Amino acid sequence: MRDETTASERAEHRAGIIGPPDALLQLPRFAGPSTFARLPRLDEVGRADIALLGIPFDTGTTYRPGARFGPESIRAGSKLLRPYHVGLDIEPWTELQVADAGDVGVTPFDIAEAINQIESAARGLYDKADNIIALGGDHTIALPLLRAAHAHHGPIALIHFDAHFDTWDSMFGAQIVHGTPFRRASEEGLLALGHCAHIGIRNSLPAASDLEDDRRLGFSTVTTLEIARRGIDEAIGRVRERVADLPVYVSIDIDVLDPACAPATGTPEPGGLTTRELQLLLHGLAGLPIIGADVVEVSPAYDHAQLTALAAAGAIFDLLALFAKKR
Repeated sequence: MRDETTASERAEHRAGIIGPPDALLQLPRFAGPSTFARLPRLDEVGRADIALLGIPFDTGTTYRPGARFGPESIRAGSKLLRPYHVGLDIEPWTELQVADAGDVGVTPFDIAEAINQIESAARGLYDKADNIIALGGDHTIALPLLRAAHAHHGPIALIHFDAHFDTWDSMFGAQIVHGTPFRRASEEGLLALGHCAHIGIRNSLPAASDLEDDRRLGFSTVTTLEIARRGIDEAIGRVRERVADLPVYVSIDIDVLDPACAPATGTPEPGGLTTRELQLLLHGLAGLPIIGADVVEVSPAYDHAQLTALAAAGAIFDLLALFAKKR
């Protein structure tokens, strides 16, 4: 919704919102539609404030495969979500029309063609939704999503939660894989360089020079150890100062979490954030002009008791609450 809408317009909008079935009166959580949080499909509402888009693609993965099954796993984990967000004091799908746009029909055989398909789907979706939150899929999908977002908003400030930079130049000679999307985005002018930040970098890197290379590309870094030593609030302050008042895209690789909290991911790294720390960091972004987001790298074959799926679904709920709070 537009920021300049009046109170009466917002009330009229809320009155027309279609939400999920009531889990206490209509359908228990283990029943009902298999959409995210049992929300309506986009074709059932016509237009949405936020569309949830599944992108079942993992051809860009360099270690564990399986993130192509991430969207259905995240949707299954989302059945436990309830309307009220305690941390941000808001009901996202009471304030916003949120709908599930289904999955992109993406080829698993040709990365370049897959990138085109994802970008085309995202661009087309902006005709029916104001904002997109993508369910990955591996991190390669961030590049076409940023291309589509840039077409609407111009250069974007990126807040990137990840154990890894994903700004490497190439892997095995390939320039578009899950470790390179933000290098390509930087080169293509999609990002507001000097206003982008990584959160959660840790453990091992191919070389010490990667740190300087990443800085030259226009990124700053808040490591997991810095968060542990200096605290959540200090990290939030650094990131908010970094992005300023530019349009913000939030990209969450679930491997930013410690494998104890999210074992089902393609490239797990010990020493990560806890699920609670990720929640607090996301809550600290309230009020920023967020225009898009993704949650990626959930590889459910490695999950246990839905730990990773639940964490990913919870992160998306946090993002929905952030969208609702900025209205």
